[in-house]
Amino acid sequence: MKKRTALVPMLTAVATASLLFASQAQAQSVPASAAEGGRLWFVELAGAPVADGRTLATVRAEKAEFRRAATAAGVRFKERRQFDTLFNGFSIEVDAANRLKLQRMKGVKALYPVEIVSRPVVNASETAPDLGAALGLTGADVAQNTLGLTGRGIKVGIIDTGIDIDHPAFGGSGTPGTSAFPSTRIVAGYDLVGDAYNAGGTGAALIPVPDANPDDCGGHGTHVAGIVGANGGGLKGVAPEVQFGAYRVFGCAGSSSSDVIVEALERAYADGMQVINQSLGAARQWPQYPTAQATSRLVNKGVVMVASIGNNGPGGSSPDALFAAGAPGVGDKVIGVASFDNAQLSFNVAGTPYGFTAAGGAPAAPTSGSLTMAKTGTTTTADDGCAPITADVAGKAVLIRRGTCSFYIKAANAQAAGAAAVVLYNNAAGALNATVAGTPPITIPVVGITAAQGAALDAAITAGTTTLEWGSAYVSFPFGTGGLISGFSSFGLTAELGFKPNIGAPGGGILSSYPLELGGAATLSGTSMSAPHVAGGAALVMQANPKINAQQMMARLQNTADPKNWSGNASLGLLDHSFRQGAGMMDIVGTVTATAMVTPSQIATGESASGSYKQTLTVRNLSRSPATYTVGHVSGVAAGPNTTTGASYNITGVFDAPATVTLSTTTLNLPANGSASVDVTITANESLPDRSLYGGYITLTPTGAGTKMSVPYGGMKGDYQTTQVLTPTANGFPWLASLAGGSYTNQPAGATFTMADGNIPYFLMHLDHLSRQIKLEAFDAGTGAFVGKVSDDEYVTRSATPGGFFAFTWDGITFRGRTGNPVAVREAPNGNYVVKVSVLKALGDETNPAHWETWTSPTITIARP
Repeated sequence: MKKRTALVPMLTAVATASLLFASQAQAQSVPASAAEGGRLWFVELAGAPVADGRTLATVRAEKAEFRRAATAAGVRFKERRQFDTLFNGFSIEVDAANRLKLQRMKGVKALYPVEIVSRPVVNASETAPDLGAALGLTGADVAQNTLGLTGRGIKVGIIDTGIDIDHPAFGGSGTPGTSAFPSTRIVAGYDLVGDAYNAGGTGAALIPVPDANPDDCGGHGTHVAGIVGANGGGLKGVAPEVQFGAYRVFGCAGSSSSDVIVEALERAYADGMQVINQSLGAARQWPQYPTAQATSRLVNKGVVMVASIGNNGPGGSSPDALFAAGAPGVGDKVIGVASFDNAQLSFNVAGTPYGFTAAGGAPAAPTSGSLTMAKTGTTTTADDGCAPITADVAGKAVLIRRGTCSFYIKAANAQAAGAAAVVLYNNAAGALNATVAGTPPITIPVVGITAAQGAALDAAITAGTTTLEWGSAYVSFPFGTGGLISGFSSFGLTAELGFKPNIGAPGGGILSSYPLELGGAATLSGTSMSAPHVAGGAALVMQANPKINAQQMMARLQNTADPKNWSGNASLGLLDHSFRQGAGMMDIVGTVTATAMVTPSQIATGESASGSYKQTLTVRNLSRSPATYTVGHVSGVAAGPNTTTGASYNITGVFDAPATVTLSTTTLNLPANGSASVDVTITANESLPDRSLYGGYITLTPTGAGTKMSVPYGGMKGDYQTTQVLTPTANGFPWLASLAGGSYTNQPAGATFTMADGNIPYFLMHLDHLSRQIKLEAFDAGTGAFVGKVSDDEYVTRSATPGGFFAFTWDGITFRGRTGNPVAVREAPNGNYVVKVSVLKALGDETNPAHWETWTSPTITIARP
């Protein structure tokens, strides 16, 4: 077996003593406001929702019975929303003690936190390639101009900040406040929240004020809708003749919440949307999370569901690493979308184009003219351009390396020295997305390029006179980062080692529509921008072939997608992580013109501790002529997790370590309208560090006429259950804690609680990975006798940060059985107890002790008055 090649060196390890609970120099108290989770919860009832075949009357009768039982049990909560069609249950506001009471009610299947869904953070810049440049990367331009596809007759729902009704891109008048809703293009929709709503705010901002008009004052939804189907105002989207449904779940500023999103999904379904796009999500979630459940159920009902996979990549707004994919994108039947950088505008030096990203806060780069280049440092200068510049840069384009000080300071120093333009280059792999906004403003063009491009220009300037020629050409790799995975795009896999993301599309640097009051057009970056490319692409495919239903759409798009090179060093020729780019860049023309299809369209190999993984792929010939395919394999780069200290999901190495793939045949002969199969056996590279994620592609290449296809795969090397969940942090969690004065205080020697007026014990835990189940059980401190369960939660997310924590509690009541079917519910009498925390790891076997982690609290003395 081929040995691994480390492409990125391992990070330096810190002293292993920091992992030991006893050796922590830990805090004695932490703010209660720092705890993750909160007072908002989904309550899922035992019965299935209407979408799964039950009657509305039955589902609502179950809710009525729940309300009666909750009142009789003295459970105090505030009901926010009820759901019938896609999810059977409620969203509520409830305190910690009453949440425990809900777990002890019969008929409650599960409780999930209502996540605050942040307004998608996007990187805005002043200029970027025309939207048409992005359409060229997916073949949408050819689908429109050669195949005549426009999305006519397809309804696409946009769950977002609304759509600017007046924008000419959607048939509006072009004058704010003068267009009617609904219109010929925006045919349905609803504002579920109102302008002032902010789920992360306080006071009146928390109260939704819905109305019938989903006009957009935030901008994000208008931008997303423009990518799907703008057609006017100088913009043309992927599917310019689709009709829209606009479902507004954000106010003009601030956040939304996942229960609002479920309600929006139910409305979009009721309005007959055939494709629904969600450029939003809650990171680090399970496929069982309510938004993911509801979204997958819509696929069962015939709706193509598309969602962004998240902007939690290492270069994202909230950097994260492995297993960061968010809900609803992690839903089993949802098309979760990764982002590739768009094609880039370029300048030319000595006949070579250099694709660049324009910096926000600076004037647009010209499209003609030339400048002599100068530089202020070298490729190893850490603080290049941070001090006043004394070199001769007057009237020149000055090359400056990223590092130490802000981009604004570098640009301002160059401007003060008389530079005519600034070319910033990265000090790490990937694109450089800079902003130089500040006071006084920057008045010269500023653009960003990669580290490799910067090194080439540094060498050229050192060698002699170097001239930069501005131009208007769009370029992709190898002349820039266009067509490579975006630095912000999140990594999979799912908590269950399911294959995510599923596919990718352009999302880095996309010019699209924006509310007229905010300028009419803007350039944004994010998986928020890549998802609508796929939603629009699905609309074109549906128009071309109405027989491709929602259940098949993901497979058909994946079959013909194009895997791209590793963005860390694309010149090596290695394919990027399959668990980051999915099947690759969407190819609309390939999907529409495909003469064959392969199922399944992706492979999740699971953990290699279970042995090699075998999968049968079936290729179906869709044409009336025989076809022959050659079956092969190409690996993608692997990612090694942190195995020393800190968050286990952090990537500490990238490796060229191909899996061994054995094929039962390398040639498939397909009769006309017939099929053939190949058995694929995948074995992880034994040289990879344990718990590394790996992947690649099974390729199917036609002989002569036919459609080139591939099937992505991904999995984990080693034993998944060796992943530690209850890892300590600088605070030395887990804690037994008391709550007073807005702070949790550690009680390592035990504590006494009255179980009245909020004087109850709390258990603070950092969760370093997603957990299948977390149960708390009480035992007699003296005899060790089991008293009963305290709480029982399933499908629990992980902490959002390496130092984050969750707070569990106990109200002095215990039960036996499980959530939804409790027995022997009773109050623990005054006395001494310990609480044992047991964590069942993801994909763990309940009967295997090695798949559980446990921690036992100090003594808890219950002393009720």
